Amino acid sequence: MTTDLKYLAYTALLTAVLWIPYVVSQVMTNGFLAPANYKDPTPRPLPLWGKRADRTYVNAVEAFAPFAALVIVAHLVGKANAMTAFWAMFFFWMRLAHAVVYLLGFPYVRTLVFTLGFVAVAGIFWEVIQ
Repeated sequence: MTTDLKYLAYTALLTAVLWIPYVVSQVMTNGFLAPANYKDPTPRPLPLWGKRADRTYVNAVEAFAPFAALVIVAHLVGKANAMTAFWAMFFFWMRLAHAVVYLLGFPYVRTLVFTLGFVAVAGIFWEVIQ
């Protein structure tokens, strides 16, 4: 497996597990879901870290789609190279850092790390269109 596909897989797994802190927060705060919760989608109260956990997960899902598409396109059109591998690895580490700083509530660092993750996506795009 190439490095960029490996980091695509790592990023997919990271994105897939980020719902866990949110659910832990829900259960710790409100207990397990009752049948009524399935009918009424009104959000139950959460502590701030639980709300950040929810946003961390949603943000990861939103950022994953363009990254995954570009890594796959790079492979399909034969443009995968050392730079796409670097950017894929960089994106994974920025997303991991983003999840940590978002969950911990570091405001400015979160924005910086998110922006660096976007730079990685732009870097893969650049390699694809050259």
